Amino acid sequence: MKFSVFQLSRRGGREKNEDRMGYCYTRASALFVLADGMGGHPKGEVAAQIAIQTVSAMFQQQAKPVLHDVPGFLSAALMAAHHQILRYGSQKDMLDAPRTTLVMAVVQRGSAHWAHCGDSRLYLVRGGELLQRTRDHSYQELRRGASAGLGQVNRNVLFTCLGSPSRPLFDTAGPVPLQEGDRMLLCSDGLWSQLDDDATIARQLARQDVSQAVPDLVEDALRQGGDTSDNVTVVAMEWETPNAVDPVQAVSTDSISEEVFASTIQASSPEGFADDLDDAAIERSIAEINEAIRRAATRKV
Repeated sequence: MKFSVFQLSRRGGREKNEDRMGYCYTRASALFVLADGMGGHPKGEVAAQIAIQTVSAMFQQQAKPVLHDVPGFLSAALMAAHHQILRYGSQKDMLDAPRTTLVMAVVQRGSAHWAHCGDSRLYLVRGGELLQRTRDHSYQELRRGASAGLGQVNRNVLFTCLGSPSRPLFDTAGPVPLQEGDRMLLCSDGLWSQLDDDATIARQLARQDVSQAVPDLVEDALRQGGDTSDNVTVVAMEWETPNAVDPVQAVSTDSISEEVFASTIQASSPEGFADDLDDAAIERSIAEINEAIRRAATRKV
């Protein structure tokens, strides 16, 4: 694989930055992940950190060097992250568990798959045009389809997330075959909520190398938001660009061995959380998803 990647997180006019992001890869598979800890609930930054660590740990366990079932991995990893957040809240005797959004993508064999829960977004841009974008799990997005019954509900409120008492709702997509020069951007709502529209993000992302486009997009969002700006976090990838403007951001996995695993995601656990992730909970989530896939396959036969 050959790609360029750049990540950046900036605190806006908030007391702290509850966003987390990162990427990791093997010789033949790459994972990009971003979480936005939710304000209004305690320890949003902890929920976001647990989410990306859980997903990264599962990727390291299963990508040998590829994931054999990418959709199954995405579903299982998202649910495992949810259970780990609930476990943290239970260990801390918290009346209200931390909560977070999550968006993640896997690229392998020349195609992209992704999953998301909440309003952190993924944009896929080709030739300066928006190819695909995730749809937020918010009342604002529901209103686009039908406004009946929403009444005075705050349409920007999310109706699902990780860490909530109810089982999270999430969407998956892919595979989408990638072409040279395609750009994929994962971002928190601090970015997209301050820019004009999806076309603006697509045009700016395609105008420069990702190591230049991402800082410009982040600065535009912070400037537009002013003193009350939300935190802005982005991780972006350009496919098949080994000769990037900034060679530090160019990744080529052709020369690494099958045993190598590289990651920008912090290995340390958030305050007081057990250093070892709950392997039993992860295995249960994987087993649940695999059983659901098996049943679905059986019904189709």
